[in-house]
Amino acid sequence: ANPFCFTDLVILPVLQTCLKLSGKTEMNFFGGSEPNFSEPLHFVIFILSTSWLYPPVCISGTPDYEPIRGQPHGVRMDQDGNLIVVDSYLGLYKVNPKTGEKSLLLSSEQGVDGLPFKFLNGLEVSRTKLIYFMDSSSKWGRRHHRYEVIETNHLGRLLVYDPATRTGRTVLSGLYMANGIALSPDEDYILIAETSICRIICYRVSGTNAGKKEAFVDNLPGYADNIRLSNTSLHRAGISTVHFPSFFSPFLDALGPYPFLKRFIVKVNLTLFFLQKYGLFLDINDKGDIVASFHDPGGSITWAVSDVFENHGKVYLGSTELPFLVLQ
Repeated sequence: ANPFCFTDLVILPVLQTCLKLSGKTEMNFFGGSEPNFSEPLHFVIFILSTSWLYPPVCISGTPDYEPIRGQPHGVRMDQDGNLIVVDSYLGLYKVNPKTGEKSLLLSSEQGVDGLPFKFLNGLEVSRTKLIYFMDSSSKWGRRHHRYEVIETNHLGRLLVYDPATRTGRTVLSGLYMANGIALSPDEDYILIAETSICRIICYRVSGTNAGKKEAFVDNLPGYADNIRLSNTSLHRAGISTVHFPSFFSPFLDALGPYPFLKRFIVKVNLTLFFLQKYGLFLDINDKGDIVASFHDPGGSITWAVSDVFENHGKVYLGSTELPFLVLQ
């Protein structure tokens, strides 16, 4: 089985290429004819991530090598045409897409405010060139993210890096597995996916409520991953694992007072026997209302949706568990 999957996507307009992966072309999310793939696309940059669904083998051997070889987990383009990349283990980078030259902006060892980075995740670049990014946990790294979810820790942070001063700082702490992040169209607020508690919160960047946070969408039907702004100003959230009624959900709730049993379940990978293969992403308006949902109930085309990316009327879906992109 292919141990790679796609977790984040970005357009690189200065290059053109036809995307083809291991002999597979794009796939239609809801069936229908194969798309015409003869035209070159601007859509050329994607982030690969090792999936824990498959046997735990990385490019360099075992999962123990992940912190050594790194694991890019988020990418955006800045106003100068550079790629800004967060590596879950190594830190925040700037990459020149033409030359491949990369510069380390902040190392994970350095961190910010005296606290090293443990699990860097999503990011956004504002119009003022500020780089907002997430540290999902100060306890568990990416390869142990299931422990972070099942322990329901609130050890995540929203961070910001200012290229002008070359400094970073903590904007917001105490987040539950801080994951996806999205700036509003006017950049007056930031949406943050708190994956482990199935919630998206809103942090006010400017205005009379600047510095305050509030629930934006609560009781989501699963664990939200990345959040994107669509062409119609709706927020699109990929749902990596659905939380529909099943045996597993009340079972975990019953184990709440016994964290050592929950850790044991994760350690021996029993979760794989209970998780549903279900493809789902949501459209959310600026008031936090879910206005549309898109489903693949049996996971026949895709499941564990990590990212929803719109470009020229087409919607591309990433997955935390599958080695190909899906086209809606």
